[in-house]
Order: sequence, then structure tokens, then C-alpha cells
Amino acid sequence: MGEEEQEQEQEQELEQVVNPWEVSAKDGGKIDYDKLIDKFGCQRLDEPLIDRVHRLTGRPPHVFVRRGVFFAHRDFNEILDAYEKGKKFYLYTGRGPSSESLHLGHLIPFLFTKYLQEVFKVPLVIQLTDDEKCMWKDLSVEEAKRLARENARDIIACGFDVTRTFIFQDFEYVGGSFYNNMMKVQKCVTYNKVVGIFGFSGEDHIGKVSFPAVQVSLFCSEPTLINVCT
Repeated sequence: MGEEEQEQEQEQELEQVVNPWEVSAKDGGKIDYDKLIDKFGCQRLDEPLIDRVHRLTGRPPHVFVRRGVFFAHRDFNEILDAYEKGKKFYLYTGRGPSSESLHLGHLIPFLFTKYLQEVFKVPLVIQLTDDEKCMWKDLSVEEAKRLARENARDIIACGFDVTRTFIFQDFEYVGGSFYNNMMKVQKCVTYNKVVGIFGFSGEDHIGKVSFPAVQVSLFCSEPTLINVCT
């Protein structure tokens, strides 16, 4: 790539910012979702894929899919392949509790996850990252734990299948094999990689830098899946 092309690419990246904490476009413009799909290596949820969901599950696609609220995916076709072959899989989502209750934007992914659990009849793991919000927000440990419990009530009210759902908060659950997995992940990820992904600065405390390894290791640890799937 030439110098001119690099400058153009950098300028395009500055036109819109989408990361875990900020979504904005230059001069108040609209987000270019096609660019997001390319940037994050996703594929569009096209009609053939949506029709396949309808055919395999016998249920109409969710209104959020039909109206384009959820417009892209990564490897969803592989999940459908597994489902068609009778292979097991599970759903994983979560919430960082930083307020007393969930607003509509928070609820949208949970409502869609409920639909996925219903049509595929699979286990669901919901992680409440109260430890993350304690580090990122001006919250005490006790307050972060309280907000997690309050948010759990809103999530439960969405109507998930209680026989297939496992919900937990980090402050109460981290330990044992979770901690072992955290150490393994931390040894595999360099500081430069974390800074490149999250943009940490020299003013950020080390809790923020180490947290990505915490979040990745928790959802893939065996005790969680054993409790849900048995």
C-alpha cells in the first residue's frame, strides 16, 4: 500500500469511530455500516441466510432481523450448519452494570438472544461484569455488585428459559479454573496487542489493561458450561 492510500485509509477511519465506548461520525454524519462490515470482517445478513433460519427452525425470523436492526454476522452460517447436523452449541452474552436499570438499547440484544434461545433450544450463559464497571466507572465494589443484582432482575424479566439459562456476576464467581484460564490468556496476549485494540494510555490503571483477559476467560471456562448443560 502506497503512502497516499495509507493517508486515505487513515482519513476514512477518522470519519467515524466505533469501539466499546464510543460511536460517532465526523461532523455529526451518519455511520457507514458497509465500512463497519469490512472493518470488523463481518458478512451481511442476507435473504438466503434469513430464509435458512426460517426453514431450519420453523419460526419466522425475528423482527429485528427483518427490519435490519441486526444486519451483519460472523460465522452464523457455521452455527446453522451445526444445528442442522444436530451438534450442540450455546449462547453467550452479558451486561456491564453501571445503572439502576436497563434502557431500551440495553434490552435489544437480550430480547434477540431470547428469540435465539427459543428457536434453537440451547443453553445460555449471561455474564454480569460488575468488576469491569468497578474499574471503568467511579463505583465501589459494593455498589457495582448491587447494580449487577438490580440489572439481573431486568434481564430475568425478559423471560429466558430458566432450565437453560445460567446468569452470574464476576465478583461472586471468579476463582478456581476461571483464574487458571485468566493466567493462560494473560500469558498469550502482549501489552502492545491490548493497547492496539483498546487504545489504553499511560494514565489508565493496570486493572483496565488486565481486564480483557478476565472477560475472555470467564465465558469459556468449563464449570459454567457444565452447570448450564447438565
